Amino acid sequence: MASNARLDHRNPLVFDTHELGRRPGALQRLTRTIDAPADLGIQGVIGVPLGAPVELELRLESVMEGVLVTGTARAQAEGECVRCLEPVGLELEADFQELFTYPDADDRGRVIAEPGDDAEDDEDRFFLEDGLFDLEPLLRDAVVLALPMQPVCQEDCPGLCSECGARLADDPDHQHDATDIRWAALQGLAGSLEDGEKDEMSGGAPQSARADEKQEK
Repeated sequence: MASNARLDHRNPLVFDTHELGRRPGALQRLTRTIDAPADLGIQGVIGVPLGAPVELELRLESVMEGVLVTGTARAQAEGECVRCLEPVGLELEADFQELFTYPDADDRGRVIAEPGDDAEDDEDRFFLEDGLFDLEPLLRDAVVLALPMQPVCQEDCPGLCSECGARLADDPDHQHDATDIRWAALQGLAGSLEDGEKDEMSGGAPQSARADEKQEK
């Protein structure tokens, strides 16, 4: 990840590391509650609602290359059961760890003259900017990994009826009388034959049969 253009220290997800003073081994612990940014989670599936409180516990440790950030985020996630479409809520706890590198240091912590020459390496790294770092990209990745891709209201949720859409958990004995379409035509033919027999019994014989009766008389 390349260095951001300008980080705003007023952003609740931007943290200041100046107190560590680039002294390897220096340690700082922080706690902060922030309002969840938009789309924090798996979009369209489950996530932390916009503005919901997110509790952060961070451990900042100064190392040769930069600042190692270790932390945990806790929040209430909301979504929809993929089987029955009922609302789902769960306690989210996402752990993360990442090294935020000094922009003027190489992989061994040595100062380099022109940082950022290797663009491919920079894309995979997080950088400090004037002693500040932005936690949001790291937080988003951690939350997505901690959330279920297919949330369910309960492990054995039976889902919805494929015919009428009824929630099967509310009616375990729910069922429909199924008719095999292969027998539908035969049932219709049987009904026609039964109607013909009734017509004959009620005097509805064919005209040819009546003519034969007259000739015999």
